[in-house]
Amino acid sequence: MQKIYEKLGLFYLGKDVDKETMKATEAFTLLKNKNFTTHAAIIGMTGSGKTGLGVGIIEEATLDNIPSIIIDPKGDMGNLCLVDSTFSAKNFEPWVEDEARGKEKNVSDYAKSISTMWEEGIESWEQDSDRVAKLQAARKTIYTPGSSAGVAINVMSSLEKPPVEVMEDSDTFTSYLKSTTVSLLSLVGIDADPLESKEYILLAQIITKAWINDEDISIESLIGKIIKPTFKKIGVLPLEDFYSQDSRFKLATKFNSLLASPSFSQWLQGDSLDIQKLLYDENGKAKIAIFSISHLNDNERMFFVTLLLNKYIAWMRRQSGTSALKTLLYMDEIYGYFPPTKNPPSKEPMLLLLKQARAFGVGVVLSTQNPVDLDYKGLSNIGTWFIGRLQTTQDIERVIDGLGGKVGSSYDKSEIKTLLANLEKRTFFLKSAHLEDIRLFSTRWVMSYLKGPLKRDEINRLMQDQKKAQNIEIETVDTMIQNKSQLGEYQHIDDSILQYFELDLSETNEYVPSLGAIAKVNFYNQRKGIDEERDLVLFLPLDKNQKSIDWDEASEDESFENYPHIAPSKAKFQVLPKIVLEDKGLKKAIRELKESLYRGQSLELLRCVSPKLESKVGESVSEFRVRLQDKLNDKKESEIEKLQVRYGKKEKTLLDRLSRAKERVEKEASDSTSSIIETGIAVIGALFGRTSPTKISRAFKKGSNILKERDDMSRAEERMSSIQEDIEALEYELEDAIDVMNEKYNVDNCEIETYKMKPRKTDIDVELCAVVWRIS
Repeated sequence: MQKIYEKLGLFYLGKDVDKETMKATEAFTLLKNKNFTTHAAIIGMTGSGKTGLGVGIIEEATLDNIPSIIIDPKGDMGNLCLVDSTFSAKNFEPWVEDEARGKEKNVSDYAKSISTMWEEGIESWEQDSDRVAKLQAARKTIYTPGSSAGVAINVMSSLEKPPVEVMEDSDTFTSYLKSTTVSLLSLVGIDADPLESKEYILLAQIITKAWINDEDISIESLIGKIIKPTFKKIGVLPLEDFYSQDSRFKLATKFNSLLASPSFSQWLQGDSLDIQKLLYDENGKAKIAIFSISHLNDNERMFFVTLLLNKYIAWMRRQSGTSALKTLLYMDEIYGYFPPTKNPPSKEPMLLLLKQARAFGVGVVLSTQNPVDLDYKGLSNIGTWFIGRLQTTQDIERVIDGLGGKVGSSYDKSEIKTLLANLEKRTFFLKSAHLEDIRLFSTRWVMSYLKGPLKRDEINRLMQDQKKAQNIEIETVDTMIQNKSQLGEYQHIDDSILQYFELDLSETNEYVPSLGAIAKVNFYNQRKGIDEERDLVLFLPLDKNQKSIDWDEASEDESFENYPHIAPSKAKFQVLPKIVLEDKGLKKAIRELKESLYRGQSLELLRCVSPKLESKVGESVSEFRVRLQDKLNDKKESEIEKLQVRYGKKEKTLLDRLSRAKERVEKEASDSTSSIIETGIAVIGALFGRTSPTKISRAFKKGSNILKERDDMSRAEERMSSIQEDIEALEYELEDAIDVMNEKYNVDNCEIETYKMKPRKTDIDVELCAVVWRIS
């Protein structure tokens, strides 16, 4: 059965710790997932349990269908892929083999003991196999840029023109351009100062002009533009005076050497760095994308991290605003990427995310060993802090200063200072802008097996199936294969019929005929804000015996309008069909093409009746489902707030009744009193993220047992029994209300239908129709 906190969008992080005994209590440590939109930082020395807490946060997000992108400089976060709801010892064997042999133990026996320990550990924290199975079902991918160990990712696609939302915002565009340029130069070993570096100024101007002209950048095109820029001046200075041809050639040579490097080919292969596809599968379900970069050198890491952050910002700026948590960006070990003094390429986009991401429902979680690793400006944008054991006095003082002002009603500064130096592993302070007080908690047992950093061969083993799927190539059938024996000399064709001849680099000069057409189809609906133009370049192979023109058989290809109009002198041609030769100006072919486009072209859109929502042009099913779920989440948040108000009043009534019952109990022991009060507060604690509903029955039994010891308290006991029934009824009522709410606002229960918008005939324009001779 799904826990009540999961229905309410609460992350189960662990259990509160009693500061006197330093032991975990029964109270769950729960934090609303939406609180992560104000970002979080995890700080603690090596061995404090940072990785376990980070993995736990990602697990909770995934269970709430919130996707994550993880930057993993060490290789620990790949452990998220080691989830097995069956706890089969056989499945654990590959991951414990090295450890077993290091301890001189039998691998099978050791795997059995580890799988049993993990199963018992998960169950001891009140998590069942269904919860593990749900996490296991989520798709997790380890990408290894620049390496074949994991799934390949085409990093250089990140140099494409940013979206219009970035281009139109001067500050965002400047930051995007700056970090892109500096990271590119760092890749070839140039530490560029944006104010003084000639290399930076040249590259920035090349990239800016390309993007303004709607061009994407590749390393190949960049090399050409460095040698021969499209501009003659930089500022008021002539290009040659500012940066000579010889200097530009040396810079181009550095990028050329990079491109020629066999290892760099790995950067150009694989999936596109499409953030939407990294976050969601085709059904809009959350995914976990882990970018393992431990194998890269420092310059390559900085280059990749910077481009990924820029790509993330570009995706974020295209999203609609939301108060709910939409996605997480997690970076393990932030050291070097967001320092307080230096300005590496990654710093500016990271700071931009911390400042702007909240409005788009994006949460950033940063992990580090030392608080001095984080930029001071960034600290003010982080709303939640998880602080584990710290070793140095400087780190402890920095954290205490960071807590600011009044530390909290439960802890004073000297107490925190002592605790920070002596915290046990997996125990953290929780300081959040969304909580009234500092809390001390122990992290729950994670469902992923924490093996430690994954090695290259282990990543390869985990990602084997995904890598195979990635290498599948879809072969196309060439519909233009013709019998070369039919080739003959050039036919006489009426001057009203335009002809184009494909360039033949092989100089065989053997041509087969096709009809080529360039057309525009416009889809317009003012009410829905749709004004979409579709450009088509169509080719229809021709056969000398055909009696009609069927444009439904045409295929799309690259434009032919720049082909030569004059045939090569030694060319041979297949025979054109009579139906084309007799069609002056190809007027009949054009009419039939318009009819074909009217019948066959449509704009496929999605819609949901309740809640009412229609897809945008070009929006996939996955993207529409995500946007629909965002809308449902906003409505759900509003309903949760109403539940808090409604059940808050009921809780107050129960507490008043408890207070009156307490007054009737003379000289009651203090532990009994506290148990009674605790019982009432526990009823809807989960709704407010305070404690676990499992405390209710235990707390009542404790108070009830004390009352039974006093014979003269029979009436008070009856009163308490009545209150218990009210408490249980309230709990059931709350759970029923939550179940109804979750069912109502679940995207899986929304009916999504596809509908087609057809163009008007007047909005179909055939700009060019011609006979196109193509190489056989």
